Amino acid sequence: MYNKIVQSTSHREDPLPKGPWVMMQKWDDLLFLHWPVPKNVMEDLIPPELELDTYDKDAWITIIPFKVSRMRLRNMPQIPYFRSYLELNVRTYVKRNGMKGVYFFSLDANKVHAVLGARMATLPYFYANMDMRKSGDTFRFNSRRIGEESAVFNVSYRPVGEPFTPQKDSLNDWLLERYYLWTYKFGSLFRAGIHHRRWEIQQAEAVIEHQLVTPCIPASVLEKQPIKQYASSKIALFWMVRKEV
Repeated sequence: MYNKIVQSTSHREDPLPKGPWVMMQKWDDLLFLHWPVPKNVMEDLIPPELELDTYDKDAWITIIPFKVSRMRLRNMPQIPYFRSYLELNVRTYVKRNGMKGVYFFSLDANKVHAVLGARMATLPYFYANMDMRKSGDTFRFNSRRIGEESAVFNVSYRPVGEPFTPQKDSLNDWLLERYYLWTYKFGSLFRAGIHHRRWEIQQAEAVIEHQLVTPCIPASVLEKQPIKQYASSKIALFWMVRKEV
């Protein structure tokens, strides 16, 4: 299975990262919420070593709640404790030296050891109380960050319509097909490569009850309805996090 994923690269703009992948995750029942943000608002929020990536002159911010149903290190058996956990990501879109990717403002998860391990790898993870429930075709996702109880996110969502693969160079394709991630810690920039097959998505309906995980963005900027997308699952491979030079 993993060899077939690695061999499927025609949708990438850049070659696979050098060396072997080191970790696999399976993501389930993802909701993507995308908002356009004025470029001048976002530029001050990313490290100076990164260039803001825009689509039709707009920057974008995306919130993604989902479930990790499988995680393991390469050539290692699955660890029972990490068999399943919930995660909530907040990201924007950047590039560096021609490579496009994402910059994470925060990643919340409800397994403390996953948070501690990711923090050791320089990723901005936070421990949160989370639950995700399904009723019929509707998912309910709740998150409240431990030690920062104001960082709350509550949403109900469901997929609608038929699955489709976004057209190349469309906004959907631009938002989803990202294969590098950057973080900033201790005054240094770090990068990791990832890889998966092309996204297949559905349109989504979503009701956001509370959204308090983007304090860096003025609330007025996010008043309009976001683009809403659902993906049922994705297996992703990760390469080692490395310090940029």
